[in-house]
Amino acid sequence: MTRNPQTGSEFSLAHLLDDIRDHVRPAFGRGKVADYIPELAGVNPRKFGMAVATLEGEDIGTGDCDEPFSLQSITKLFALILALNRGGDEVWMRVGKEPSGTPFNHLAILEAEQGAPRNPFVNAGALAVTDYLMGKTADVAGLMAGFIRFSGAVEGGAINDAVAASEITTAYKNRAIANILRAHETIDNEPNAVVDAYCRQCALEFSVRDLARAALPLAASGYSPRAGETIMAPRLVRRVNAVMMTCGMYESTGSFAYRVGLPAKSGVGGGIVAVAPGRGTIAVWSPELDRVGNSLVGTIALELFAQNSGWSIL
Repeated sequence: MTRNPQTGSEFSLAHLLDDIRDHVRPAFGRGKVADYIPELAGVNPRKFGMAVATLEGEDIGTGDCDEPFSLQSITKLFALILALNRGGDEVWMRVGKEPSGTPFNHLAILEAEQGAPRNPFVNAGALAVTDYLMGKTADVAGLMAGFIRFSGAVEGGAINDAVAASEITTAYKNRAIANILRAHETIDNEPNAVVDAYCRQCALEFSVRDLARAALPLAASGYSPRAGETIMAPRLVRRVNAVMMTCGMYESTGSFAYRVGLPAKSGVGGGIVAVAPGRGTIAVWSPELDRVGNSLVGTIALELFAQNSGWSIL
């Protein structure tokens, strides 16, 4: 049993997740899958999985919680963690910390601001972070997969080569962004190589149960209960959670904070991972997206979870 900090009442996480799974069903059909990535166009839009990992050791899931899915932009979170672990505040010399207020692949603001990405969660910032990691490893996606496995003590995770190839083939805007970054010397590597590395990291597949476990250090001041050791400095955890809270949900980050009240990162594969500091992590997957690219059903599910569990930083 878990206690609601706002009401003091106890509740079962398992029952809450099952209730949410049933409650969100009427919302299916209101969004659309990310069909601009051909391999994601065929994903079953009715899939739904949700998982919670707590600092006390509870590990609860419902629905399709053990089915791997394409993490897509959720990998930006782990790329930032890896970059901060290796370079500390040096990373912020390449990317900012401010919300963009524009779509994640917007070009005009990047050019107007001379190739300086607003934050690490827009595509320009993510490409800059990937480029930074390319200076540390020959295989960014492999490094990331290994980190997620270690952080969550999970065995899953693989690159979906078909998804990666599909993204690389259609990465016209990302190539344009990378070339602007290179023109302004924000990245060091050849633009096409950076885009290819980024697309491969986005094609990593894990389940929401894996994802909730792997993100747990963000709720525990950098300590991984699953790995049994500290994997991030507490000051870096605060910074990552702060940037997630202000920039993690594309241009609807403010609306998400209003509705859910937790730092979170989404991806166009339909996943969202959210952090409740001092309590645990929640991950949800539902492929239908809203107009800005966040999981429509997933956002509803997280709002219901926050309301009924009292897990919110607000």
